Amino acid sequence: MDPETGEPKALSAAVLARAEANDADQDVFEKELYGQMLEFATHPRTDMARLGEEIVRCRKEAARHAGEIGCAVAALATSPLPVSPTISMNRRYQWLADQYGIATREQLVCGMHVHVAVESDEEGVAVVDRIRPWLPVLLAISANSPFWQGQDSRYDSYRSRVWDRWPSAGPTELFGSPERYHRRVADMVATGVILDEKMAYFDARLSERYPTVEIRVADVCLHADTAQLIATLARGLVETAARDWRAGGEPVDHSVSLLRLASWQAARAGLARELLHPATMRRLPAEAVLRALLEHVADALEATGDLRPAEEAVGELLRRGNGARVQRELLEDGKGLRDVVTECVRRTQG
Repeated sequence: MDPETGEPKALSAAVLARAEANDADQDVFEKELYGQMLEFATHPRTDMARLGEEIVRCRKEAARHAGEIGCAVAALATSPLPVSPTISMNRRYQWLADQYGIATREQLVCGMHVHVAVESDEEGVAVVDRIRPWLPVLLAISANSPFWQGQDSRYDSYRSRVWDRWPSAGPTELFGSPERYHRRVADMVATGVILDEKMAYFDARLSERYPTVEIRVADVCLHADTAQLIATLARGLVETAARDWRAGGEPVDHSVSLLRLASWQAARAGLARELLHPATMRRLPAEAVLRALLEHVADALEATGDLRPAEEAVGELLRRGNGARVQRELLEDGKGLRDVVTECVRRTQG
């Protein structure tokens, strides 16, 4: 972002060049679809406090590299100010632009993905099948994209609504086995509508690169502690699902239609109003649904020592609100969107 105007700047290539010159950052920062976006990846962690520290460090390093070329970074899932995205052209991105037209040009949105290790594809598919109804709750927690092209979208996570324009994005039906999962992805690629298996943009999927389940529903979070909480809850969901599978439990067979409604409700309401309870698919206050999520993963979090920190983080989140609430409160305090961005730059570094 321009530190004076708050406008997105297509300078990620210059920031990446700075990062690549730093040995410690060579495998951390990555190129993304647009010149206004910078991605970073943390290393595998088992200690959630250490993960939180690394998130903060990476954000500070990104800010340092950006500052050296006169710009700033903000952990925002959409730009509050109007923007015309600049596509970082390579063969893959050119294919996306040609194939999807305006949908590609309007995808300047920033999400957060969480990888959680699994022992096999069989366990991974069992996890993907079982965590489906809980993923909208993670979206509501992370929601950090209320503004779109200078206007209030009336959504807490408008990013997720833009992201769902991709034809392969969203919730999935039950797969039941690795064979069915891989056959479904192969059939999708064979249509020619998507380029390859990397474009199976499911809300949760088997990673094609790592022995992990990849959970892909969250907005990039304004506050680093919210990102740590999302990772903690994601790991709890995966472990809880794996335990249920090993014990012979069956996944809840909600339809994709209901799951889409739950995701829409989470994107619209965030934590301010009601969410759909993952078990019943009926409305309850958001706080009650968050407590239900904590209860659902409590045994898994207790085993890793994360239950108390997660409970405290949820309490703080309910007090402060998600990123969307923070952005709107800043605007209501008489600040303009430029000032909202400036404050988000500050909060990005904690």
